[in-house]
Amino acid sequence: MIKLKRGDTLKNRSELREIIMKIIYQVKILNATKLPYDLDSLIKEQIEVKNDFVENTVKGVLDNQNNINKLANKYLQNWTIDRLNKVDQAILSIGIYELIYTKTPSIVVINEAIELSKKYSDLDVVKMINGVLDNIYHSEIEHE
Repeated sequence: MIKLKRGDTLKNRSELREIIMKIIYQVKILNATKLPYDLDSLIKEQIEVKNDFVENTVKGVLDNQNNINKLANKYLQNWTIDRLNKVDQAILSIGIYELIYTKTPSIVVINEAIELSKKYSDLDVVKMINGVLDNIYHSEIEHE
């Protein structure tokens, strides 16, 4: 488990995305169980050192979750995002958020999502996440 404390340093954004995924997963669990939580505290539990990328991405995913879900559902074949397990939902949500709302190169976004899903999901889900993100890129972004 990656958990950063003061004095720790990160090697790359891949580790930060894993932290983001864990925070979003926690939020999804807490929302499903209707337990109250403080988002800033959840973030601080995972990364004690303030990190704008983590905070902005977590808050961006959560603030745009309805639009992210609509896009996911548009490109999931015979499936909906709410049927995925919460880890897979978090990974796909981060990928869609970064594709649509950030300037991160699409190849980086898709590769990072695939690597996270390889670590936490089975092969079918890895392929599904890759397909959805690739379709969103080609249909929603490439033509802008």
